[in-house]
Amino acid sequence: MPDPRRPDGPLSRLGLSVIAATLIVDQATKFIAEADLPFGVTIDLLPFLSLHRVHNPGIAFSFLADYGVWALVGLTLAITVVVTVFWSQAMDGGKWATVGYGLIIGGAVGNLIDRIVHGHVIDFLLLHFGDWTLFVFNLADAALTVGPALLLVVYLWPGPRGGREKSDTGDA
Repeated sequence: MPDPRRPDGPLSRLGLSVIAATLIVDQATKFIAEADLPFGVTIDLLPFLSLHRVHNPGIAFSFLADYGVWALVGLTLAITVVVTVFWSQAMDGGKWATVGYGLIIGGAVGNLIDRIVHGHVIDFLLLHFGDWTLFVFNLADAALTVGPALLLVVYLWPGPRGGREKSDTGDA
């Protein structure tokens, strides 16, 4: 019987489902944004969220934009491999860790596809407070934020949750 504390691996049904769902939703929304959202035009949705398509040649906040597409492709591939190795060797965290790792891989691959196909990442969600702009992002970026946050909760939050649980002897 499989250990319920151990996350399902990257090639498990849950792992592949999270990766695939993240990729499909990310790429579909970027396709729609490219087809229907004029470049640089802001369309308000909520008091703090607007549609605003831009092309990001770097990573978060255009960081490393001067490194070039192929350097960022290589960096993304390296990080994806490292996360996949950590995931495949994880001994606890349960299903929630699987979801967290899957979101990270799905988000990374979603932005990787953009870099290879377009030479930049398509961002279209503008988070702001009034005239104060925080950042423009996409759903892959959201997955790359929620995935690590979920892993932090799974691995650092005290108490039973299918992850680290203390035994009767007090050992983890």
